[in-house]
Amino acid sequence: MQKNTLEKNLTEGSVAIQLIKFALPFMLSNLIQTLYNVADMVIVGNYTGTEGISGVNIGGQVTFIITNIVIGLSVGGTVVIAQYLGSGDRRGMSESIKTLITFLLAAAVVLTVSMLLLSDTILHWMQTPPEAYQQAKDYLNITLTGTIFIFGYNAFSAILRGLGDSKRPLIFVTIACVVNVFLDLLLVGVFDMGAAGAAYATVVSQAMSMIACIIYLIRTDFDFDFKLSSFKFYKNRFFMLLKVGIPISIQNVITNFSFLVLTTIANGMGVSASAAVGIVGKYNGFAILPAIAVGSSVSAMVAQNMGAGMIDRAKKTFHTGYGLAFSVSLAVFVITQLIPGQILSLFGDDPEMIAAGVQYVRTFSLDYLIVPATFCLNGLITGSGHTIISSVGGIMASLGFRIPTAILLGIVLDKGLLGLGLAAPVASLGALVLLLAYYLTGKWKNSTVVKGQPVLLDVEV
Repeated sequence: MQKNTLEKNLTEGSVAIQLIKFALPFMLSNLIQTLYNVADMVIVGNYTGTEGISGVNIGGQVTFIITNIVIGLSVGGTVVIAQYLGSGDRRGMSESIKTLITFLLAAAVVLTVSMLLLSDTILHWMQTPPEAYQQAKDYLNITLTGTIFIFGYNAFSAILRGLGDSKRPLIFVTIACVVNVFLDLLLVGVFDMGAAGAAYATVVSQAMSMIACIIYLIRTDFDFDFKLSSFKFYKNRFFMLLKVGIPISIQNVITNFSFLVLTTIANGMGVSASAAVGIVGKYNGFAILPAIAVGSSVSAMVAQNMGAGMIDRAKKTFHTGYGLAFSVSLAVFVITQLIPGQILSLFGDDPEMIAAGVQYVRTFSLDYLIVPATFCLNGLITGSGHTIISSVGGIMASLGFRIPTAILLGIVLDKGLLGLGLAAPVASLGALVLLLAYYLTGKWKNSTVVKGQPVLLDVEV
């Protein structure tokens, strides 16, 4: 099989330069994606008030869980594709790409229908404040119709990153951001559609981003040409994708479920607390971007190098990534502690909401000192294919630390949002201890994807 023009070799050259060149577009992609998610919150907040902010936050929390299901499977696809590329197994790479796209298309349809049927039950379970209920329901049901676009964009972006290209996903998400902000201002600001308008803007922008991605891929020599004959399902590749991706999806869902518990606890404290937690959550999306981008870039680079058998280079990628991520996250932490009120006022001018948010972010932001190590270690272990271990770390952080800490401090000891905010750094520290212990064993050096995998024999169904 011929080399694809989309491929970028991450096994050669300076580790630091390669990591920065890969991480910067990735970070900008995440930044822009976070911006257009925050645009919903800011614009709705300025035009509809606290109830609109709470509604978008609650509905967005649910759709975010769905997004993280596909992100987990897509990250698994990135690792598998990158390791096959690094090892030179182009057939395995091509069949994995086709299987990933075919499976995610079918999964998007099933998940959309299921979640639409359960939306009311979920909102009641989350103790959605009555004054924000209709806004939350509108936002949730409308954004659920765009699930297929969320799945499609993330699948194509993951494939491109597995091939070593982090620049094209940046272009596609930029298109989505521009369209989303324009439609937010039009539908929410001009036509006064509230959370429903923000939801329509989100769905249309995601659709346009995915369509732009497809047009680009069709014009290249991409292995998947989007004709009916390209939708193929290979059992062995599917099971490998599940082996690597499912643990990440489970981890992501449980992690976001734990933050859903935090939102639920805050909802019980009133609409101002609910809005404050939502706004800090949006700000947090910006604050941890450097650590997320570098950690994900470490994962992609490590995957290619592990496929090529370059263990020392994979280890160096982790060390370099941690130094880079921590230096940026430290600066973000200092800024957050110095001017929390000014930061939160960008999202709304309700004094009660800002006061509640300052309490919450004071302790929540301690997480920024811990996540660089956690995400970069997770990137190393995930890139090696040991996603069960990284998943166990994330699950233990959520179920063993974040939720119990939130309940203990937020409800039992009645420490309010100040105590609730401590749940995040405590959880990250717990995950870090587990991942560090596994790293020191050296077991991550044995790839779970390439080693022992069949190259010629496979079954297409």
